[in-house]
Amino acid sequence: MSADSSAFLHTTPLEAVTQRLHKSITVGSKTFQIAYPGNADELLDHPSTQDAFHVDQYMPYWAELWPSSQMLSNVLIQQTWPANHRALEIGCGVGLAGIVALSLGMHVTFSDYDATAVEFAAENAIANGFTHFDKLPLDWRFPPNFQVPLLLAADVIYEERNIAPLVTFIQTVLEPGGICLLSDSDRSTKGEFRYALKQANLRFERQSNSVEGYEGHKVKGSVYRIYR
Repeated sequence: MSADSSAFLHTTPLEAVTQRLHKSITVGSKTFQIAYPGNADELLDHPSTQDAFHVDQYMPYWAELWPSSQMLSNVLIQQTWPANHRALEIGCGVGLAGIVALSLGMHVTFSDYDATAVEFAAENAIANGFTHFDKLPLDWRFPPNFQVPLLLAADVIYEERNIAPLVTFIQTVLEPGGICLLSDSDRSTKGEFRYALKQANLRFERQSNSVEGYEGHKVKGSVYRIYR
């Protein structure tokens, strides 16, 4: 599996990640250990980030452990899935949802347009005892040449420019009869996203969700089940 050669891909230099934080996250009855950069604000000022921003408005969103990834994980773990079910997580960041999928017996591909994010996700998967996964640096404006029955995505509609290529990606990569589980903290783009799904004739259901965010504040959002 490989990304299109004309896609935008970035690799955050390891020397830019000056520290790592570790957090225990409980999803259902399972607890996962997740490492993520502890210097996300510093990454914004790193020369490699600034260069990538000028090329493609890149931002190191992957370096945070977003509440919406736990919303997605909470919904994912409530359902029974077939053994070895294939799942592709896009914009995987540090990989929480994909790791939860691994714990449910799935074969997961972690993907992100920052290769360092993919490596973080892979390291987190291994740290939690899982090895049955693939890694794929991926710009979702250039869908891969394979399909999967399950797509996972957390907090990927934060910019309006992402919506059209994301919907096209879902249409292209999701198998007929497949499901995309997508979580969002009800950002201002939610209306445009729902409209784009309807225009693409993609049926969806929305489930309200909430988790504890930073400093104990409740974060509300939605998890979408999108069907093809």
